Order: sequence, then C-alpha cells, then structure tokens
Amino acid sequence: MKKTWAGVFPAVTTQMHRDQSLDLDSTAKHVEVLIRHGAAGLVMLGSLGENVALTRPEKHAVMRAAIEAAAGRVPVLSGVAECSTAAAIQYTRELETLGADGLMLLPAMVYKSDPRETLAHYASVARATGLPIICYNNPLAYSVDITPAMFEQLAGILNFVAIKESSGDVRRITDLINLLGDRYTLFCGVDDLVLESVLLGARGWIAGVGLAFPQENQQLWEWAVAGEWRKARELYRWFMPLLHLDTPVKFVQYIKLAIQEAGLGREWVRAPRLTLQGAERKRILKVINAGLDSRPLRRAARRR
Repeated sequence: MKKTWAGVFPAVTTQMHRDQSLDLDSTAKHVEVLIRHGAAGLVMLGSLGENVALTRPEKHAVMRAAIEAAAGRVPVLSGVAECSTAAAIQYTRELETLGADGLMLLPAMVYKSDPRETLAHYASVARATGLPIICYNNPLAYSVDITPAMFEQLAGILNFVAIKESSGDVRRITDLINLLGDRYTLFCGVDDLVLESVLLGARGWIAGVGLAFPQENQQLWEWAVAGEWRKARELYRWFMPLLHLDTPVKFVQYIKLAIQEAGLGREWVRAPRLTLQGAERKRILKVINAGLDSRPLRRAARRR
C-alpha cells in the first residue's frame, strides 16, 4: 500500500462560534479556500484542529463536513489522538465508515509511553485498519519520541506510509533517509523548519500558519521543491516571523487569530484554551498585521 501523498497538507483548524459550538460552514469554506490555493491534502482534527477537546460526535461532524467540501479533489485525513489504544482503534474504524482517506496517528494522549509501549500502540492501530497512516512524531509536545530505529521496526507494516517529523531536529530527516531510504514519505511538521526540511529530502509539509496565508505558503513550497532557492529564501525570510507562531504552547490561538485577521475564519477556541488578551494579544497581532501589510506576492501583483 504505497500512497503518493506529497505536497502541502494543511492541518486545518476546527472553526467555532463564540459559544464554542462547531461552525461547520466556516470550516467547509476554509477547506475550499485551501484547496483552491493548491493544497494537496487536508489533515483535519490534528493538534490545530483541537482534536482532544471535541466529543466523538463532533469529530464525526467535522469529518463529514470536510469530506463533503473536498468532494474527492484531495485526500482528507483525520488526526487520531485518543487516550487508549482501544479508543484509537475504535475511532479509526469509524473513520473508515465516514469515508476518510487516511489518518495521522499520534501517541496515546496523557500517558507518556516508553518505546515498547509506543511501538505496540502504533502497530495495533495500523493492523486494525486498511487505511494509510501518517505517523506523527512530536516529542516536544507529547513527550514521546519515535526514533529512526523505532520507525525501522515499524517498516514492515505497510499502511504506515509517511512520517510527520516534528522533533525540531532537522537531522532526523537525513537519519531516516540513511536508515530507511524512501520507505516512508517524510513530511515537515514544523513551519519554521520547512525550507531546511525540503533541502534535506522532505516531500510534504503539514502546514499551520499557511492556513492564514495559503497563497504565500503554496508559493514557498513550489519554489522550494523546484530548487528555486533564491526566490524561496526571500519569501521564507518574510514569512519567518509568522512561521514562528507555529511552535509556542498557544499556537492554536495564534494561528486562529491570524486566520481571523486574514478574513478566513474566526479566533474562537474550545476551553481550556482561551482567546488571547492584553499585551500578549497586542504582541501577536503586531506580528500578524506586519505580515499582512507586507505580503510580497500581493505587492508583486500590484506592480504588474
């Protein structure tokens, strides 16, 4: 089961109303914008999608809305971030019924598993489904590290097709390729490491801040994979203050605020997250609005 997933797969936010109820219409509209700007796939209900703050029926509703909006044009995946292996298997089987094209598998939440337990969790979920899987490795956020040696142990399970590499150490890309060749498609999972990741061999980008800047996000990707390094570097340098918003603890609030300022959605989040206020809000708005005011592609279009 070798999927050819590659390119930009935005990690789509779950849009909400002020009262924290789901705003499925806004979520679907944002999906349309992202596809129109070149997204090659969609990852719903990842960390940015506030997966663990949603009920199971809400997750189903989000997936149905996204699948309907995508209408077969791009693959639609769901994050799987349950607290137990049994719950992850159950939700994965529900994704099959919903018509999802695949899943992005996280470690079981809350409990910090050791390598043996982590491998057992991933293998058990994969063997319970025929859906293709992106393995999400983010030890900085989830305190569980899937090392290249562990991915070598998982390599015989064929529906593991890709890795979202978010360790924050771009050397991992070279280590994975040296050890495993092209066994897995490697996706960059950290926005402010994407250019370095492409140079080293990443073939996909599960993007965050680009939800608010889809045109620039796609152009950066296209220049990078085409080897247009001078153009890519220039755009990357403009983008970097915004891309840094992808890594702090409040990245969901920061990126949703950017989406709102760009006119593509709203900032409302599900508690215990709260929208930004005070000096922090002003600081993040300054970064976002500076980026909006200096968008290089818009300036180039005006010059033409």
